[in-house]
Amino acid sequence: MRSKSVLLVPAMALSLTSVAAGPAAPNVPAGAPAMKPVDSATFDPSVKPCEDFYQYAVGGWLKANPIPADKSRWGSFEELADGNRAILRSILEETSAKSDWPKGSAKQKVGDFFASGMDETAIERAGTKPLEPWLAKIDGVKSNAGLPKLVAELHGRRLMAGYGFYVSQDQKESTRYIAALGQGGLGLPDRDYYLKDDAKSKEVREKYLVHVARMLELLGDSPDAARAKAAVVMDLETKLAKASRTRVELRDPEKNYNKRTVAQLAEAAPGYDWMGFLAAAGVPQVQELNVRQPEFLAAFAALAAAEPLDSWKTYFRWHLVRSSASLLPKRFDEEAFAFFGRTLNGVPEQEERWKRVQAATDGALGEALGQLYVERAFSPKSKERMKVLVENLRASLKGRIEAAPWMGAETKKAALKKLAAFGVKIGYPDKWRDYSALPISRGSYFDNVVAADAFEVKRNLGKLGKPIDRTEWGMTPPTVNAYYSSTMNEIVFPAGILQPPFFWADGDDAVNYGGIGVVIGHEMTHGFDDSGSRSDADGNLKNWWTDEDRKAYDARTALVARQFDGYKPLPDLGINGKLTLGENVSDLGGLKVSYEALRKALGKDPNEAPKVDGFTPAQRFFLNYAAIWRNNIRDEALRVRLNTDPHSPGRYRVLGPLSALPEFHAAFGCTEEGPMVMPEADRPSIW
Repeated sequence: MRSKSVLLVPAMALSLTSVAAGPAAPNVPAGAPAMKPVDSATFDPSVKPCEDFYQYAVGGWLKANPIPADKSRWGSFEELADGNRAILRSILEETSAKSDWPKGSAKQKVGDFFASGMDETAIERAGTKPLEPWLAKIDGVKSNAGLPKLVAELHGRRLMAGYGFYVSQDQKESTRYIAALGQGGLGLPDRDYYLKDDAKSKEVREKYLVHVARMLELLGDSPDAARAKAAVVMDLETKLAKASRTRVELRDPEKNYNKRTVAQLAEAAPGYDWMGFLAAAGVPQVQELNVRQPEFLAAFAALAAAEPLDSWKTYFRWHLVRSSASLLPKRFDEEAFAFFGRTLNGVPEQEERWKRVQAATDGALGEALGQLYVERAFSPKSKERMKVLVENLRASLKGRIEAAPWMGAETKKAALKKLAAFGVKIGYPDKWRDYSALPISRGSYFDNVVAADAFEVKRNLGKLGKPIDRTEWGMTPPTVNAYYSSTMNEIVFPAGILQPPFFWADGDDAVNYGGIGVVIGHEMTHGFDDSGSRSDADGNLKNWWTDEDRKAYDARTALVARQFDGYKPLPDLGINGKLTLGENVSDLGGLKVSYEALRKALGKDPNEAPKVDGFTPAQRFFLNYAAIWRNNIRDEALRVRLNTDPHSPGRYRVLGPLSALPEFHAAFGCTEEGPMVMPEADRPSIW
C-alpha cells in the first residue's frame, strides 16, 4: 500500500524490560466487549492444540460470534473497531447537535460534516443536481485531445479514473518528494476479475455489467442505452486490465520505480498530452516523475487517442456515479451496496447510516476527529508503556540479526544500522493537520465530501519542492491497525489498536508480548521482508546485501512462499504465496522476535516460569496471538481477499507460522508426527 506495509486489510504491524502490570494501558472503549486474557470460553476443547491450534484456541469464540448482518467479517479487529466507533459516535452526535461552535474549529468542521451526511431529507431533495456540473464537464469535452484536462479535473476531486497520480517520497532519494503515475481506472477489485476464465469470475463480470447498467439508468439513461453503455465500460476497463501488472508484480519496488522526464514519458506513451494533464492538475513545474508501470501508461495513452470519444465519456460518467453513490439519494447508495457489498462480499445488510457517515468523517477530517478521540480515549501513560515495548523488541531483533548464521558481517552491519534508524510513532501525531483551508458547512454533504477530497489532493500535490514532513501520519488515531513505511523507515501504531486483545491494561507479560509485542515485531520485520529489505537505513531503494547473503535470504523466503501456496481456504481458490510473502515473513519474524523479548523480560524460559490460570507464559503468549487473529469471514469476502489481499486469512496467520516454530512445539508438547509440526527440512527460519 503505497510504500507501506500494514497489518490488516481493508486490512499488521510490532524489546527488553518487563511490561506486566505497571502504567495504565488505554481505556477500553464504551461499547467494546468485555474481555479477559486467555479466556477458556474461547477454546474448543474437542480439538487438541497440536492438531489444529487455531480451532483449539478460538473455536469457542468462532461458534459464539456469528458474523453480524452488516459485516463481511467479524473478529478481534472488528470488535475493537466497533468499540472505538461507540466513542466516535458520541463525539459526532455531541458536536453535530450544536451549530454554534467557533467557526473553523475542529468541533465545527466535524459536527457540520457529520450533520450534513445524516441529513437524508436534504440529500433526497437534491437528487442528482450535485452531479450536474461534473456531468457537464464530461459532456463538454469536444475531442479526445480534451481528455487530459478532464482527467485532471476529476483527479482534483480524488476520482482517480484512468490512472493514478499523486506525490510521494522518492524511493531512491527519500529526502525529496516526486510526482508518480501508476495504473488504475478499474471498477472491479483487480485486473484478474476481467481476465480469468473460471466460472466465478465470469459470473461476477455478468453481474457487474448489470450493476453498471442499473446505475446508468438511475442517471437517466433508457434500459437499452444503459446496457449498451455498460458493455462499453466493460470493454474499456478490460483493455486497461490487460495492460495492468499483477498484484505480485506490484510488490517489487525496483520494478515499480522508473524515473522519467516528462519528455521521456511523452515519447514512450504518445497520443496523450501529459504536459497538458500536469498543467491542468496544477503542477506544471513537474520535470520528472516516477512512472511506476510504463507499459500501462503507454497503453492508456494509446487508448486515449484511439477509442471513440463517446466511449470515454461513458466510462467517466460511470466512474463519476460509482464514486459518488454514497453521497446521492438512497436508490444510488442501495444499488452500489447491492453489488459491492452483497454480490462481491456476501454482506446481507448495509451498515447503519451513522456508521457510514462516521467513516466518511474519518476519511475527510481524520486528524480533527482523531484529536477529539484521543482526548477521550487514550492515556499518555499508554504511550510511555508502548515506548518501552518497542525498545524491548528492537533489542530482541538486534540480537537475532547478530546471531543469524546465514548472514555475513557486512550485511549484518547494514541491517543493524537500519534497525537503529527506525523511527517510531505511537498513538497520535505530534503535530495535528491544519484544516483551516477546508470549508465545511451544514449544507450539502456532496459538496463537503468533494471539498475534502479537493483539499487532500491539493495538500498532497503541494508537497512538491518542499522538505519531507516526517511528522505526517498515514493512518488516523482511531484506526485499529499499524504500519511500516519503507521510505520513512518508521513503524507507526495508532491509538485505536492499543487496547485488548492487543494491549492489556493489567495483563501479564505473556499476553502483551503475544499481542501487541508480535504486532511491533511484525512491523519491524517488514523492514527486512522481501520488499522492505531492498531499502536502506535512510529509506532509499539501495542494495545493502552481499550477493551471497541475498541468495541465502531468498532461499529462506522461498520456503515461506511454498508453505502458503499449499493452503486452500476455498475449494477452488488457494493462498498466493508470492502475493502474501511479505506479510507471512513478517508474522514469522514478529513471533520469533517477540517471543525472545518475552524470554528476556521474564529472565527465564517461558515454559518454566510460573503458570497463570493453568497456563505457562509460553502457552499464554501463543493463545493470545491466536486471539488477535480470530475471525469469521463470509466466503464471498474471503474470495475477494484471496484475489487481492497481501495478507493471508486469519486462520493461516496462526497455523502457518506456528507450525514452523520450535518455540510453539515446545510450549504445547507437539511431536514430530503432529499436524502443527512442519517437517524440519521444509521449515522456514529467517530471524
